[in-house]
Amino acid sequence: MSKYIEAFLEYLLINKGVSKNTYEAYKRDLIQFEKFLGKDIIQATSADVIAFLSQIENKRSLNRKLSAINSFFDFAYKRDYVDEKFKIKQAKIPKSLPKFLEKEEILNSISHIDSNASWFELRDKALILFLYATGLRISEALNVKLSDIEDGWVKVEMAKGEKQRIVPIAPIAIKAIEEYLHKRPCNSQWLFVNKNCNKLSRISAFNITKKYLNVSPHVLRHSFATSLVLGGADLRVVQELLGHASLNTTQIYTHIQKENLKETVLKYHPLEDL
Repeated sequence: MSKYIEAFLEYLLINKGVSKNTYEAYKRDLIQFEKFLGKDIIQATSADVIAFLSQIENKRSLNRKLSAINSFFDFAYKRDYVDEKFKIKQAKIPKSLPKFLEKEEILNSISHIDSNASWFELRDKALILFLYATGLRISEALNVKLSDIEDGWVKVEMAKGEKQRIVPIAPIAIKAIEEYLHKRPCNSQWLFVNKNCNKLSRISAFNITKKYLNVSPHVLRHSFATSLVLGGADLRVVQELLGHASLNTTQIYTHIQKENLKETVLKYHPLEDL
């Protein structure tokens, strides 16, 4: 290990106060890079860095090593160890697709709950269908009051401080809500309540979706968006329904859209049989 790497690592510990894991990772990556070079690390060029990184397929590992190298050369430039400062942009890592459930999985999980069920079960069914039908954040759903629902629409108080939005509710969810409210033994302004007729908590909502679907409530939000995108909905419409301030947040669903288009071509295009 060269004296320059030693100086940089000392700087990380004393001046930056980095964690032991970060220290060890940077040390390992820089030693690996210098070994690849076969010369002192401060003699490296941007071409050397690219040649080194080109061997690494995993983009997360690549970006971690690049972060170490860029940080080192920023340090080396400020210490006058090198005359020229260079910085290579990190590789863009595609966002992983959010977990989602198919419609059949959701409906089958609550198919045993009919109008003769207890009001607790009817509430659970209504909550699950409401989340899947509207795509609301769980915090938004739990803040819905009875007065917020009118003519098949729900008025949503945005969870992140933005303006209100209104979202349509599918008839099957409306029916489930009506059955639940008809049997609910208490009066409350809140749509979803616990046994004491107080507003349902996030923990209780999580336990409900975990019990029936083995997922968090947020997965139903992703399932809502995914169903719309696969059905051909415009991303800007999905953005509006989800309450995303920026379309960039909604862009993750384009991966699903592209994959669906690919599958459609592979399945139906006549050349795919050849």
